[in-house]
Amino acid sequence: MDRRSFIKKTAAAAAGISIVPSHVLGGIHIAPSDTVYMAGIGVGGRGLGVLKGLRNTGQVKFVALADVSDKRGAEAYNLEPGAKTYRDFRKIYDKHLGELDAIFCATPDHTHAVTSLPFMRAGKHAFVEKPLTHNIMEARTMTQVAADKGLITQMGDVGASSDGIRTAQEIIEAGIIGPVNKVDCWTNRPVWPQGLEPPTQGEAVPDYLDWDLWLGPAAMREFNHRYLPFKWRGFWDFGTGAMGDMGCHIMETPYRAMSLGYPTSAEASCTTMWAGDFVEADYEGVCPPSSVVRLTFDHADFGEVKLNWYDGGLMPERPDLLPEDDMPGNWDGGSVFYGSKGILVTDTYSRNPRIYMADGSTPALPAKTLVRVANDTSGHIANFVDGILGKAETSSPFSVAGPLTEAVLMGNLAIKAYQEKHLKPGKTSTDWAPYEYPGRTRLNWDGENMKITNYDPANQWVTRAYRTGWNI
Repeated sequence: MDRRSFIKKTAAAAAGISIVPSHVLGGIHIAPSDTVYMAGIGVGGRGLGVLKGLRNTGQVKFVALADVSDKRGAEAYNLEPGAKTYRDFRKIYDKHLGELDAIFCATPDHTHAVTSLPFMRAGKHAFVEKPLTHNIMEARTMTQVAADKGLITQMGDVGASSDGIRTAQEIIEAGIIGPVNKVDCWTNRPVWPQGLEPPTQGEAVPDYLDWDLWLGPAAMREFNHRYLPFKWRGFWDFGTGAMGDMGCHIMETPYRAMSLGYPTSAEASCTTMWAGDFVEADYEGVCPPSSVVRLTFDHADFGEVKLNWYDGGLMPERPDLLPEDDMPGNWDGGSVFYGSKGILVTDTYSRNPRIYMADGSTPALPAKTLVRVANDTSGHIANFVDGILGKAETSSPFSVAGPLTEAVLMGNLAIKAYQEKHLKPGKTSTDWAPYEYPGRTRLNWDGENMKITNYDPANQWVTRAYRTGWNI
């Protein structure tokens, strides 16, 4: 019996009977009609915000919480004194699996999949922060497991629950600006130090932190304060750079509004990092300070669609149709859709969609055909709970969030290929023009088979090398 049928039938037949946790129901993990029993993993920083949003629904009971840092997890633990607390999320799996209906995961990017998949495979619903995963293989796996298990899922791309993304989709689908063949997207990220020489010396691990657990699937290295608590985003082993941080927010609008699917190609250019006068830095594993990525999609109705990404303060060309007093995205980013009849402009998180027509007209917005969700962060989190309780469809299920994440990470493959360089025979790094750059090409992508077809070395980044004991 599926969850919704169970709830309807028991509600009709058992009026007045006390509601019990799902673990009492003979191992059938069905949320009661008014409570979701949940574990939170990675509850400091962004995870604290997710926890607060879930608490505010009044329909979540936290069974257990985990964070590798006692310091980062302290506020969440104080908010939920009845929840068991751990550094190691695997103890939640071992000790509390039968008590849970769902989990949320707000750990760093490189541990999203290894943390969430064991619970998902055990039939637990999942809210996972963006980007959904650290690499394309993980995203495909998360999407497939969610489908196979029939799970309610939500990625933490809060704009997916906004009114703006629905309005933008309705504008595109109504044909108001005509067929779209280009979209420019940009962000001010990184807003952390990025492109610098990686740490070369270890430091003492703070007593409140389990460094080995924090590393998870990444190769062992010595602790350094430059990785934590936020700067890990600029290192490829842990983060996904500026594009990974904001791509699932900003690219989400064109991706959804146009049902873009897998890209067919990607190419990039990035800031060169220098270690001296005319000496190019050889900083392996470091995301660049800024980049431009060009993705190509095949659209069933519009034909070839170009999606151009800019980060690190780089901006696309200002549209001719854009009024002088309109600064799209203002501080943190936005998108411009170029249609045959006009342009559509949105800000980060799909805010404030507006239309500028080539003929100077001011068209009326189309009818609202898509179901709306509360237009704020807590609304996106509450939407996940409503999904579990059978009250709504989630805004960012992994069936959508997974392929969106893959498209974003395909951009990162192009960035990594651009960064790849090899010393020419007989050269040293301080010689004049010592490197060759074999990956600076357009990468052709077979999305169905997750394979770059014209430059095989880049396929190594479709997945990653996992430390022993951390395979997905």
